[in-house]
Amino acid sequence: MIQKFKYGHPFETEAVTADLPLSEGTPSVGEISLTEGFRFRCRLEKNDIAYGLGEANRGINKRGYCYISDAADDPEHTEDKRSLYAAHNFLVIAGSKNFGLFVDYPAKLTFDIGYTRSDMLTVSCGEADLYLYVIDGESPYDIVRQFRKIIGRSYIPPKFAFGFGQSRWGYKTKDDFRKAADGYRENHIPLDMVYMDIDYMQDYKDFTLNEENFPDFPDFVKEMKAKDIRLVPIIDAGVKIEKGYPVYEEGVANGYFCKREDGSDFVAAVWPGYTHFPDVINPEARRWFGDYYRTLTEQGIEGFWNDMNEPSIFYTPEGLEKLTELMRKFVDGKTDEVPPFYIKYVIMNLANNPKDYASFYHQAGGQKIRHDKIHNLFGYNMTRAAGEAFERIAPEKRFLMFSRSSYIGMHRYGGIWTGDNKSWWSHILLNLKMMPSLNMCGFLYTGADLGGFGADTTRDLLLRWLALGVFTPLMRNHAALGTREQECYQFEGPKDFRHIIEVRYRLLPYLYSEYMKAALSDDLYFKPLAFEYPGDDMAAQVEDQLMLGSEIMIAPVYTQNARGRYVYLPEEMMFVKFMPDGTVYRKELPAGHHYVEIELNEVPLFIRSGKCIPVVDAAESVERIDMGTLQLLGYKDAEYLLYEDDGVHKDYENPANRKLLTNS
Repeated sequence: MIQKFKYGHPFETEAVTADLPLSEGTPSVGEISLTEGFRFRCRLEKNDIAYGLGEANRGINKRGYCYISDAADDPEHTEDKRSLYAAHNFLVIAGSKNFGLFVDYPAKLTFDIGYTRSDMLTVSCGEADLYLYVIDGESPYDIVRQFRKIIGRSYIPPKFAFGFGQSRWGYKTKDDFRKAADGYRENHIPLDMVYMDIDYMQDYKDFTLNEENFPDFPDFVKEMKAKDIRLVPIIDAGVKIEKGYPVYEEGVANGYFCKREDGSDFVAAVWPGYTHFPDVINPEARRWFGDYYRTLTEQGIEGFWNDMNEPSIFYTPEGLEKLTELMRKFVDGKTDEVPPFYIKYVIMNLANNPKDYASFYHQAGGQKIRHDKIHNLFGYNMTRAAGEAFERIAPEKRFLMFSRSSYIGMHRYGGIWTGDNKSWWSHILLNLKMMPSLNMCGFLYTGADLGGFGADTTRDLLLRWLALGVFTPLMRNHAALGTREQECYQFEGPKDFRHIIEVRYRLLPYLYSEYMKAALSDDLYFKPLAFEYPGDDMAAQVEDQLMLGSEIMIAPVYTQNARGRYVYLPEEMMFVKFMPDGTVYRKELPAGHHYVEIELNEVPLFIRSGKCIPVVDAAESVERIDMGTLQLLGYKDAEYLLYEDDGVHKDYENPANRKLLTNS
């Protein structure tokens, strides 16, 4: 059962697609206070677990910390951070009572989950203008499925998007991209995508190409596609202020940019220097900005990634002017007026300053709305602009699209990657723990920057992270400018990397099937163990193992120098390792605790009792997979429902896409 409550005058985010009636009275759980903004309070029992919040820090169980939905461009994902790039306001409490909360509020929102008081959940925000959805269910899994039904179908990418991708901030020329592609092909390491970061553009201007490096871009796209490799360019939120640049001039002429209070176009510095932000909340501006993706699709591009769309602000003219005034006083010797620590404070708060977010406005429904009141919707609606445009450009075709910032509702238009992580062992585990939480909020096409974006990776770290990435729908190696080159062929023993990534392609019929079945039935691809084993107290405590689909459990190694790891099996399972010589190791293990050895060049998984999964021979791209080599791996006489379509079009409901197989 779902109750929908309305408080004040909510902004219509369109996160929920179902037409639900408003409920009268008070929620069935918790207490509501409207005296100072909005506050929901509920007592937590000792063993209650908190699931959800999508892209959030720490564990699968969110209890014991404070999380703030306030989309933030912060690349330092340390354990103390309360806000990351996204705002996913869905929470499930499981234990003595089971209920879910979705707080449809697009500004800053705090979830204090046993942080101030260990026995108290408090959800609060500054203004009581929101929709509150309260979901009762038999189990947390039931609650999640109810929620997924009311927010609409998850985004479905083209099949090539399930291949492996290579990216690096710093690829600039055709030869840079060729070198990366050829390095994989020459070492026979599978590859389907090479991503184009900001340097492909002319002066970092959206929907442009560097004139010197890409004079014949359509031919280059064809050249790469002849190798079964797609180029996937980045699009940023800021539009460069430059006369003669059509995107800028059209946006100004038509009033499509965010405004200051006085009606002038808001100015902020990002990669191109001073920019304007497209007012993607305004449907007309959103359509205009979205149609610009056509400039690249017409040149053969079939996928994009949206970035800097919290939106990120390096500084504003107003912020820079304040800093300049302070520095001038300091240089003039007026240190009594300007203490050094204050200059440091101003410098540190120049980027993404809350005062800047409160100084510009959107147009929606004929009304002017201050940005900080709907801050968390920008990334969602930038990606929505693209998704809606793709429906106009090629309505029967799927495009690859994922974003950095997001809000629930964006899951219908694209996936997400988890942003600028680091080459830290702890971030493998954080990657793992985010996956089911993101799925609960509708985001199925997800993944992290494998190997880590910032800092220098190591051979063993990358191998272990790839062994997790084998299972995430988005599988991409991405690194920052100035870090160690981490393309898989750059390390000694590239055959080990080849084997790990080949396992992805061997498993792709299974991974694609489970993704499609989850998307089409509003279900989960990744689940916490407790969702499949609700009566198992130990399963509820396990946070470093995940259920994938209905057949397997994954338990990656995420510790430096480890030769293996301990696992907990809630039932008998078949321990499977894909070995570097191409063979498959199998051993049936009883329920309970086990230590399993897993070498750096092995990929482990566990098949549930009575289940089987399809596997095929390895291939160097998705298009080269030979389904004629399909075999079933697992328990004898088990059945598997295979989903297979052309991976391009949207004929999802065709019965011919499903085939029941038996492991005889």
